[in-house]
Amino acid sequence: MAGPQRITLAMTGASGAQYGLRLLDCLVQEEREVHFLISKAAQLVIATETDVTLPGKPQAMQAFLSEYTGAAPGQIRVFGQEDWLAPPASGSSAPNAMVVVPCSTGSLSAIAGGACNNLIERAADVALKERRQLILVPREAPYSSIHLENMLKLSNLGVIILPASPGFYHQPQSLDDLVDFVVARILNLLDIPQDMLPRWGEHHRSSCEE
Repeated sequence: MAGPQRITLAMTGASGAQYGLRLLDCLVQEEREVHFLISKAAQLVIATETDVTLPGKPQAMQAFLSEYTGAAPGQIRVFGQEDWLAPPASGSSAPNAMVVVPCSTGSLSAIAGGACNNLIERAADVALKERRQLILVPREAPYSSIHLENMLKLSNLGVIILPASPGFYHQPQSLDDLVDFVVARILNLLDIPQDMLPRWGEHHRSSCEE
């Protein structure tokens, strides 16, 4: 199986809840274990932007998301923001990759500053100190100089900054196609198979072979 077996997926309060939910679904379908973290602001955004209303308690949320995605028992584990005994809080047991999608500029700033005021920030700090893959998907427009400086600082530390900026060369026909473009890019970076978006040149090559 290519790519990491266990992944920390965090959702924060930027617009773009569809990206995080779609990525969760794809990770489940690829049989990955997901440690799911979510901020209170993200729960509000999800309720505003989608028809999904998540339960407030981690255990109830875990049951809901497992049913929502068709996950196997124990495949999705939800941890509260103050659960300091959760695996993502320690380098000895944290997953090998972490994705924050969507990533608010507040979370971006906290991660860049090394803050550990909640489990999302601590998990990102662990990923940084352990030199593990960390992908941040900010969704903001326009970016201020502060945002850009934080992105540059994190990029210089090895963090992958993947703005939620879908392309159009795949000729999207729906909103779902635009969401899938960004999610496919995340999966490519994680080295997890996906068939939502051909890699650049693949369509041209197959057309020439016909």
